[in-house]
Amino acid sequence: MGSIGAPELLIILVIVLLVFGAGRLPEIGSALGKGIRDFRKGLSEEPEAHDAENTGASKG
Repeated sequence: MGSIGAPELLIILVIVLLVFGAGRLPEIGSALGKGIRDFRKGLSEEPEAHDAENTGASKG
């Protein structure tokens, strides 16, 4: 009940095509991919660097 199968993905794709049109679909895919890459990059950054910045600012 909780999983998404092929028919559901096909319905979602058709709805996206109707809303955005076929011309803008590559732009949306590119923006989505860039957002995912930036999110993963943010998760993999070292938290110590952010902690050092925050402590330095609060001491000033």
